[in-house]
Amino acid sequence: MHYLFSGLVSVMVWAFCCAVGEAQTPDYSNVGRTPTKQEIQDWDLSIGVDGAELPSGHGTAKEGALLYRNQCASCHGQNLEGSQLGKALVGGEGTLVSNNSVETVGSYWAFATALWDYINRAMPLYREGTLTANEVYALTAYVLYRNNIVQESDVINAQSLPKVQMPNRDGFIPQRVENLPDIQERGCKAGHCP
Repeated sequence: MHYLFSGLVSVMVWAFCCAVGEAQTPDYSNVGRTPTKQEIQDWDLSIGVDGAELPSGHGTAKEGALLYRNQCASCHGQNLEGSQLGKALVGGEGTLVSNNSVETVGSYWAFATALWDYINRAMPLYREGTLTANEVYALTAYVLYRNNIVQESDVINAQSLPKVQMPNRDGFIPQRVENLPDIQERGCKAGHCP
């Protein structure tokens, strides 16, 4: 009889909790509105690899050097070497195939447009999105220059940035599945590929 009573109490507690939980579930009908096409366009800030979404503007590494010193060096180091506050932005060439890989802009990133996008969205820390397009282009040029990818005098803009060939451009899985090589033809075994 005791087991029957404790089982009945358990069912009643469960039913009560469900009813209370259901009663507390908020009703979100008639809250908010569908965003307008212009609002969606304004929020869609992604920059693709082809750079079609890049805004007008331009910058050089020379212009970016001063900006870097004033806006970035406190976290990423005077020589882009990194610190406890920010990752290294240079170095690491040839380390991706080792057990001690160093993933930096020059050694790891596949597309220069991603660098522009990241700086534009996420930098400087706690003041994200405050840089102008010209400042972002200049900082992008400076980081690329310090990685020996562009020349100091190269003008980086919406037309030139997508053309920048990053050292690790081909180091990732192809964008199209049909471009994946046949792992059996390559002789891959137990997760190791030649």
